[in-house]
Amino acid sequence: MELLIVRHGQSEADLLGVHEGRADFPLTKLGEQQARKMAAYVSEHLPPDIILASPLLRARSTAEMLQELMGCDLFLENDLMEFNNGVLAGLSREEASMKYPLPPKGRPIHIAIEQGESELDLRFRAEKIFHKIILDYQSYNRVAIVSHGGLISQFIKAFLKQPNSSEYVFATGDTGIHLLEIKENARIIRFLNKLEHL
Repeated sequence: MELLIVRHGQSEADLLGVHEGRADFPLTKLGEQQARKMAAYVSEHLPPDIILASPLLRARSTAEMLQELMGCDLFLENDLMEFNNGVLAGLSREEASMKYPLPPKGRPIHIAIEQGESELDLRFRAEKIFHKIILDYQSYNRVAIVSHGGLISQFIKAFLKQPNSSEYVFATGDTGIHLLEIKENARIIRFLNKLEHL
């Protein structure tokens, strides 16, 4: 089973300099172009059998462009949404730092942001959706997953069986592609954050 993981294209929040998270911004024109290039590349070189996506607009729109070329089923999975940043969603970074300053040593991993989730909650959610996918969709050879940078990083940690306190971060550019493979006795990283389609 292969897991083809894709981040959404550029969103309007990227240009506005705000905390995005659960704020539901659409793709920019550039983001739409990135998504179309990704879809063309994936459909030619790594066609999926099924697509799973976050329901947030920027990810769903990216997934729909891939589905248009592939014609396969697309299902929305709430657990593929980005980190629930609660009260920070949509706020400028300046306003957020004044209204909701971080504690001097940062927010502990188990403490949730107001009206949101903790880093530990995000990791457990990534573990949950990872295990759901490899169980519920194991009959498919290649599953495409369209999600967000923070969730994708935690998803890769789940794939690698890293501890909850792991400090490693797996960065993903706009429409960056990762390919992971699960065999009976091995978990294989084929590549991470491929951007050659752009």
